[in-house]
Amino acid sequence: MSQISAKTVKELRDRTGLGMMECKKALEEAGGDIELAIDNLRKSGQAKAAKKAGNIAADGAIIITQNADKALLLEVNCQTDFVAKDENFTAFANKVAELALANNITDVAAISALPYEDGVSVEEARVALVQKIGENVQVRRAEIIEGTNLAAYRHGLRIGVVVSMDGGSSELGKSVAMQVAAFNPLAVNEENVPADILAREKDIIEAKAKESGKSETVIEKMITGGIQKYLNEVTLVNQPYVIDNDKKVGDVLKAENATVISFKRLEVGEGIEKKQEDFAAEVAAAQAAAQG
Repeated sequence: MSQISAKTVKELRDRTGLGMMECKKALEEAGGDIELAIDNLRKSGQAKAAKKAGNIAADGAIIITQNADKALLLEVNCQTDFVAKDENFTAFANKVAELALANNITDVAAISALPYEDGVSVEEARVALVQKIGENVQVRRAEIIEGTNLAAYRHGLRIGVVVSMDGGSSELGKSVAMQVAAFNPLAVNEENVPADILAREKDIIEAKAKESGKSETVIEKMITGGIQKYLNEVTLVNQPYVIDNDKKVGDVLKAENATVISFKRLEVGEGIEKKQEDFAAEVAAAQAAAQG
């Protein structure tokens, strides 16, 4: 087995909140596989925070643009929330989103090659923007969703959602989009939950149930109940309705003869680890260099 890098240990520590030694041991037992290490830690009950989808640290904005039957969500990153509100950054992000939608493109490399204006490409415009505002700017990802009944919602700059529905009112569509923004469901219903994710969760639930020391009958009930609880949490139709927690989203949709076909949700910085500045260490290093 190759040596466990300090970077991998730090990533596991950031995602679980455990000490460095516990993380290193978990990684060694998992053969360096960070996801397996997290699963094992969850099974043992050590990593309560390990269910997080990932560190959300990068700044920037989610842009939503749409036409009659198609909408695009675009994430453009920068280094600070101050720049995310800058008019130059905003103008660039909005124009790139419009270009991507008009050309029906979600591949970032292809978007970067699109003509921007005055004979320059999106990439060349991005470089010019970086030089102007003094921060790194990156077009990170784009998603397109199609449908004859689309509803969009943006929560501040950081979360964007588009929902495709069959039936229902525009007010309901916006409410459902707000629901997705707030509760971040994994799928519309139980049938849409990816089999590999469900199997992984079932394995974790089963391992924790068996540690209870209960009888086999009780353990089976614990497993069944745990899986259903998980499905209720991650499926849109089974979640408590954001406007009225006494109702489920599925009940509200049924009452209005509406069906959610699909949805897309982007949040700024998902999975990106932002560098933590240690100013004391920087000062010490600068002093040492000056004295050297």
